[in-house]
Amino acid sequence: MLNKYPLWKYAVIVIVLALGILYSLPNLFPADPAVQVRGADAGMVMNQTSLNRISSLLDEAGIDHFGEEIVGQSALVRLHSNDAQLDAKAAIQRGLGSDYIVALNLAPTTPDWLTAIGAQPMSLGLDLSGGVHFLLEVDMDRFIDTQLNSYAANIRRSFREENIRYRGVDVLDNDSIQLLLADTDFRDQAERWLNTNLGDFQIDEIESRGLPGLSLTLTEARINELQDYAVSQNRTTLNNRVNELGVAEPLVQRQGENRIVVELPGVQDTAQAKNILGKAANLEFRLEATSGGEVFPMRSSQGGRGTAALERDVIVTGDNVTDARVSYDQNGLPQVQVSLDGEGGSRMGQVTRANIGRPMGVLFIEQKSVLQRYEQQNGEQVPIYNSVEEREIISLATIRGAFSNSFVITGLDSPQEASDLALLLRAGALAAPMSFVEERTIGPSLGAENIRQGTNSVIIGFALVILFMIAWYKVFGVFASVALGANLILTVAVMSLMGATLTLPGIAGIVLTVGMAVDANVLIYSRIREELAEGRSPQTAIDAGYGRAFVTILDANITTLIVAVILFAIGTGPVKGFAVTLSVGIITSMFTAIMLTRALANLTFGGRAVKKLPI
Repeated sequence: MLNKYPLWKYAVIVIVLALGILYSLPNLFPADPAVQVRGADAGMVMNQTSLNRISSLLDEAGIDHFGEEIVGQSALVRLHSNDAQLDAKAAIQRGLGSDYIVALNLAPTTPDWLTAIGAQPMSLGLDLSGGVHFLLEVDMDRFIDTQLNSYAANIRRSFREENIRYRGVDVLDNDSIQLLLADTDFRDQAERWLNTNLGDFQIDEIESRGLPGLSLTLTEARINELQDYAVSQNRTTLNNRVNELGVAEPLVQRQGENRIVVELPGVQDTAQAKNILGKAANLEFRLEATSGGEVFPMRSSQGGRGTAALERDVIVTGDNVTDARVSYDQNGLPQVQVSLDGEGGSRMGQVTRANIGRPMGVLFIEQKSVLQRYEQQNGEQVPIYNSVEEREIISLATIRGAFSNSFVITGLDSPQEASDLALLLRAGALAAPMSFVEERTIGPSLGAENIRQGTNSVIIGFALVILFMIAWYKVFGVFASVALGANLILTVAVMSLMGATLTLPGIAGIVLTVGMAVDANVLIYSRIREELAEGRSPQTAIDAGYGRAFVTILDANITTLIVAVILFAIGTGPVKGFAVTLSVGIITSMFTAIMLTRALANLTFGGRAVKKLPI
């Protein structure tokens, strides 16, 4: 019989719509402004005592708060307004000190029964939700000093291999390297080697302590190259770290000569993000010094020893790491499995083969931003940070045999520290240390008024389309309007399940989808009218309208979907947001505009003796 669906098709429609409503519901629960606190060290665990102390600090500052809870390794405190966030952060940071990281966040309010079935609200882009803004500054002086020390280590190693006798290779405070040679012949030999292998320096002959020497000063062009590399590499590394954290729609871009802006959407673990972003952590592998060398503290887990001396020459660094994964030893203690690139593996193999029986240390270098004070700027409490470098030996073990591009780092305090270290190594080491210059919440970048207008555009467009469809197609217009509402619900549900990020251009994609969804119904209803005009019966006209218009609708939607996919593949940021909502809307509209409206038409007119269609 024409225009009768089997029961299973109606069941499919009901189930899809029910799931759509269910998984779109979390978007009706807006997040609360919150402050998140976690330990600066990975092994620190927040507990009820910590939570009580945080609450007391807020009470003393007269800041209303609620919903205190422990979430993983963090403490989370909810606030009643965005304005209270900065005051709460300042009060907590002053009270707890630099041993804790205090970050701004948005806390979800989705009911537990929805989260239990995996229902989550859509992530909102910075232009809709606001978020956290970090301004980081690259420490160029420290970076240049690190590069000069690397050059000096390379020169010492190469001079030993070339049998060039030297009395000292030292990095001076004026960003230069001073070489003292055994005699003038060795100075000439050293100068020839430097001119051949190191073209980055201006070389001048000097005399010091009665010895012939050379002064190496970096050229201005090389300094500019190093600075540009440091900022570019740090930006790339921050991008990798943000991606590892799973932050939706982040913004990481360069600002000026030595600063990088990082903006993160609100609903994220921003405390962890701040901790990971700000770490200039790296590793250096060095042999234990037989005499002299540099003395570093030993981590407490290393047998309780106080200090150890390591040679100045570095075997390999974290820059040579290609992969790092957490594992556990036979005693259940955390460790990190490290893989090196070809150059690092070759160097490690040479050194370990030649030094079996000697201890080798793993030096962990971390650049930390330590809170110094708060200053009142433009009516806000702004934190002032100071950059501090910490170096400690996390492992000192005897080389039992040669190994090259794969080995294990032990001596870590906790699984979380192992996980953080693996993430930092995997995402790439920062080329230069950085400090937090500024941290603040940011409002929607297009302004609250523009966001309101964007939301209203969907509502107004939806209402106008409904009025037109009902006025022009009568009962069938009602069917199209129901399908249009279902399409919006399904679009939101699918995007929520995908974990897609909604931006203002994404709202534009939804508005366009509204028009395209109705376009399918216009084709169908126009075809039904044509069939009726040719004298077909109402039942035959309905069947032909849906059947013959389907191919045209499918072709039109597929071509638009192809364009949307291309936009997503080659676009960035806002363009991708537009492409995602457009793609999802096209797919859901095929279901609602064809299958749902057909089901409504079948229920209303199917199997009945209809003499005239209200269309």
